[in-house]
Amino acid sequence: MSETTQIGSDALLARRSGARRERVRLVAMALGPVFGAIVMSGLVLLALGVDPIAYYGYVVDRGLINPYGLQATLTRMGPLLLIAAGLIVAFRAGIWNLGGDGQFLLSAVVVAALGPLMVPYFPVWMVLLIGLLVGAMVGAVWSLLPALLKAYQGVNEIITTLMMTFLGVSFANVLVKLFFRDPATTVPQTRTLVVADRLPRLFDTTVSSGLLIGLVAIMAVHLLMTRTAFGLKLRIVGANPRAAIHAGLNVPLLTMATFAISAALAGLAGAVEIMGVQGNVRADWNPAYSLTVVPLVFLARFNGFASIAFVFLFSVLSIGGESAARRTGVPNFFTLVVVAILLIMLGITEYLDQRRRAAGK
Repeated sequence: MSETTQIGSDALLARRSGARRERVRLVAMALGPVFGAIVMSGLVLLALGVDPIAYYGYVVDRGLINPYGLQATLTRMGPLLLIAAGLIVAFRAGIWNLGGDGQFLLSAVVVAALGPLMVPYFPVWMVLLIGLLVGAMVGAVWSLLPALLKAYQGVNEIITTLMMTFLGVSFANVLVKLFFRDPATTVPQTRTLVVADRLPRLFDTTVSSGLLIGLVAIMAVHLLMTRTAFGLKLRIVGANPRAAIHAGLNVPLLTMATFAISAALAGLAGAVEIMGVQGNVRADWNPAYSLTVVPLVFLARFNGFASIAFVFLFSVLSIGGESAARRTGVPNFFTLVVVAILLIMLGITEYLDQRRRAAGK
């Protein structure tokens, strides 16, 4: 073997070794915070006098092993995947769309009010299609003001999208209690879309076909951002806006498009939740899915396929946690405590990784 061939072989082995180490690092960065959050949450449960093994046992049993619990878990994934897809688009483009909860809830309320009104005049498939389109449009429209301020005035979108979330949640409650209220009920809520007119179930289960919509959306977003010229443009804008301008990209227009796609997916999630699961919206209802999905998307490193796995794990925790809370006497919002600890662990992991990289240089 010649010296040149040996050098080339050594370089190839070095690249492969480096690629393996990078994959191991990414897996550790993704799973480390999850295991850390489980352990820390277990310590919190111990401090509350609850057996963490029993709690997590109920979570796994009711959210994964039990057939009805598993079907509820898969149904819960539908809107969460759509929200995750919207966040991936925004974050990869360097935009912090934190207004997903407002976009989700406002779209849900409008679709919940519109659906029962359309049923007497249109076939079910058309009602569902119109509902999905309206939900996406409402979400996109609610992001218009933050998009314009970001694109043409450079206003920080974190502030504007959070403000629009508060406004959207409040406005949605006003609509439910006043304009869209079902006069036939004593509790403030919209009219109910009957089960027969909702999204069809998958096979002979209770799993809503919203799961398929969510899976298709997040895989399409992944391919869009990694395999198309438009996705490359958005990633360039997110990586370096100045370089994007010098490259001749229309940054304001791309910013507007990013907001529209991200918010439309959040609005579509609201429509899927109503037409696939809830059927109506009650006053003061706000599941706050969007801010909960943010750490899941970061753990997945903005990868669509990895996001599916993390959304599934969170859905198991969410559905199983409801049963575990009843059986162990833990408050229902303990799942949010786990998510908060997960955020802290994610921040610590990122900090340690940055320190390691700095020391390596």
